[in-house]
Amino acid sequence: MKDNYCVIMGGGIGSRFWPFSRETMPKQFLDFFGTGRSLLQQTFDRFNQIVPTENIFIATNELYKDLVNKQLPELKDEQILLEPTRRNTAPCVAYASYRIRAINPNANIVVTPADHLILQEHHFLKNIQTGLNFVSKFPSLLTLGVKPSRPETGYGYIQTDDEGNDRIQKVKAFTEKPNYELAKVFYESGEFYWNSGIFVWNVNAILDAFNKHIPDITTRFDQGLEIFNTGDEKNFINEIYPLLQNISIDYGVMEKADNVYMLVADFGWSDLGTWGALFDLSEKDHEHNAILKCKSVFYESKDNLVALSGEKLAVIQGLEDYIIAESDNILLICKKSEEQRIKQFVTDVNMKYGDEFV
Repeated sequence: MKDNYCVIMGGGIGSRFWPFSRETMPKQFLDFFGTGRSLLQQTFDRFNQIVPTENIFIATNELYKDLVNKQLPELKDEQILLEPTRRNTAPCVAYASYRIRAINPNANIVVTPADHLILQEHHFLKNIQTGLNFVSKFPSLLTLGVKPSRPETGYGYIQTDDEGNDRIQKVKAFTEKPNYELAKVFYESGEFYWNSGIFVWNVNAILDAFNKHIPDITTRFDQGLEIFNTGDEKNFINEIYPLLQNISIDYGVMEKADNVYMLVADFGWSDLGTWGALFDLSEKDHEHNAILKCKSVFYESKDNLVALSGEKLAVIQGLEDYIIAESDNILLICKKSEEQRIKQFVTDVNMKYGDEFV
């Protein structure tokens, strides 16, 4: 276990979950299901079963340092990697990789978002252990793929070929979020998997891939190699981070590398990225309405999601397929089928009323 590390990416705003998720309190710090643990805490608890506490790192925006300290007090400050500005996932992964390599040049690393829901933890952890064993022996980049259960347009897709075994397969191509018609083709073909956004690799394999495919990122980090060995790289990171390319690890590395493999995973996965995903996972009444953290009475209404704060009561009449979400001083009423517009709603609200409501 000493060579196993985990990086939890928890710096996003989660604007698709607005108004519950706000810039001052993003969704990864929220307890959506009333368990007493936030999504970040649940992710930490999950990986802490197979990765030592001292080998778990949280990569987040510096705005959320106090939130991480409060929710995960067992972590030392040097385990919280603070980004001064948002630069997508590739710089985040590079930062964590340089930090961990300075501690252990043989490290095998799991990189995971902070906001995923895993329904079958035992199967999930067995999958992760299989992945760690694989990358410790082969210099490869491994991603976890999930067999689609529907033609979903909100996820990226992975196509594999026949190389490898039943569990670990060579990746042929990545496809970003498709339209419904293409998603239906992917689903029916049986050759495509949902891209979970969970990655496993040896630290040397991922940094070699950075050197090959995004060298401008590693060139800047290489300037601070001695600083990483001291664990006091804050000023260096603050200086170089705004200059780094704003690019995802998927687009910058995974779609270009030729040593990418996929582990076929089955553990009841959802990235919990949208209200619609939450609706799918929630219990429903006889009219297929879902109620979260509140009380509701429905009349001539079906297929709705209602989420209110503070044990409020909602009386809903004549609505079908709507999101009704309230938090503090914001009420959102939006067609569930058009929830992809929420990010635009947030932008428009910010432009009209300022950042008080975002």
